[in-house]
Amino acid sequence: MKQATNLKINAIQHIGIPVTDIANSQAFYERLGFANVMQAGFGAEDARGTCVMMKRDSMILELYQLPESELAEIKARGNGHIDHVAFDVSDIDETYAIIKQAGFGIIESEPVLLQFWTRGCKYFNITGPDGERLEFNQVL
Repeated sequence: MKQATNLKINAIQHIGIPVTDIANSQAFYERLGFANVMQAGFGAEDARGTCVMMKRDSMILELYQLPESELAEIKARGNGHIDHVAFDVSDIDETYAIIKQAGFGIIESEPVLLQFWTRGCKYFNITGPDGERLEFNQVL
């Protein structure tokens, strides 16, 4: 097994999520408390995509929509292009109640306990507009 490098990594800088409808995805993440802090186009003049950086506290999600000519593959896939993004929370039960009351589709019927870390962790997931799973996780 190779040894880890001495590279210093502070935190996740952002997580990129390809989306099929940038406005719909931006509205979804705004409901979770994220704000648009940067928006820009990218690509060739005749095939421009859109990138929106959504920020909440120190977390940044990069939502990007490819030009229409390149969206077929994403739309055909039928699920998100990442397995999940995990958000650290201080009170999983309170978070679950808030998310449930806000009307998000929660995958689990209640927070799930895993025997990870020293004292375990509890988590639950919701699904984003393009099938990405968003996990809320509290290390106990």
